[in-house]
Amino acid sequence: MPDAPEKQAIISGIGISRVGRKTDISHLDLTTESATAAIADAGLRPEDIDGIATMGDTPPEEVEQHVGGRVGSVAMVGTGGLLAPVMGAFLAVANGDARHVLVYRTVKMMGGSILPPSGGDAPAPPRPRPSARRAGGGGEGAEGMVNVMGDMAPLLTYGAYSAANWLAMHAQRHMYLYGTTKEQFGALAVNSRRNAAFNERAVYREPMTMDDYLGARPVSDPFGLLDCDVPIDGSIAIVVSSAQYGADCPNPPVRVESMGGSRGQGGWDQRPDYPKMASIDAAADLWSKTDLTPADVDIAELYDGFTFLTFAWLEALGFCGTGESGPFVERGTRIALGGDLPLNTYGGQLSAGRMHGYWVLHEACLQLRGEAGERQVEGAEVAAVSVGGGPIAGCLLLTR
Repeated sequence: MPDAPEKQAIISGIGISRVGRKTDISHLDLTTESATAAIADAGLRPEDIDGIATMGDTPPEEVEQHVGGRVGSVAMVGTGGLLAPVMGAFLAVANGDARHVLVYRTVKMMGGSILPPSGGDAPAPPRPRPSARRAGGGGEGAEGMVNVMGDMAPLLTYGAYSAANWLAMHAQRHMYLYGTTKEQFGALAVNSRRNAAFNERAVYREPMTMDDYLGARPVSDPFGLLDCDVPIDGSIAIVVSSAQYGADCPNPPVRVESMGGSRGQGGWDQRPDYPKMASIDAAADLWSKTDLTPADVDIAELYDGFTFLTFAWLEALGFCGTGESGPFVERGTRIALGGDLPLNTYGGQLSAGRMHGYWVLHEACLQLRGEAGERQVEGAEVAAVSVGGGPIAGCLLLTR
């Protein structure tokens, strides 16, 4: 199999800021903390950085001014979802457009909101006709399916205002088709909390029982509060370098075996294979570029904005068959730190906190470097990382 260009890239440095809820620390300060740490971890100086990439939180120009480096041309990979800047950095160094690229993601608890119609006398929004629902206001892609986020207008019209509603419908369908249970979702959440106890940065580390999980406040059936990730303030940065720099890294370089993404055909709810999501296409893209298989993966750091998203990734990446994710995580032994496939070893977004998928990447690097402390998985050599849900999906296969 010919080498994919991303194999010419390594992750040479990682950094994480202070993490917490309602910290009152600015975006810029958080970003400065993580970026400075990542550059130093890579054994570089700010002036060595000739590319900066992000999803659009702290402006790169401010990072250039306060941290250093240079805003170079790093083209986002259109299929990478939240990993688009990471994948863009891989290709930039592989193509010789940059030597070292700083990538960061900074989040704050507050976010945008969409308000429902106000007042009990307000007229109900019009119900879209089936043909209009199909178009979705966002254009159609191949085979007549809507593109990523193209079905947003009808979802809002029907009162589905947040990802909690959209993913809850996926979870309900999965439960109906395959007999997946609420307790199986709970096994994932409890395992994450157990792992978070070994992560001093995790915002929730106290033990959680299945009764705690089942008794949590309902959010959007079948999701309760403990099915949902935890909003936090924080920042994570990585430095992507050319593979030739690997010999000079002060810390073990993390190598890129493969990456996969999806264009999000079908939007949130218009795929013919619903409740499957773009993760299916992203995973197929990833495995098409490597000789490794799911059996070669030692640890899995999979997106868990909601518990069901991790179930979807387990099936998409081939760690279990379609509809088998519930039994796969049941009792939590297989996905525990000492199990066959240690899962979300840092506590996941469900307990450590929501970093929009970048904490999974940071944790995979720590594990492959053998620096995860009490939660270290002995002999971890191959890690799967996935980010996103619904029509937004990107995934990586990393090696030591």
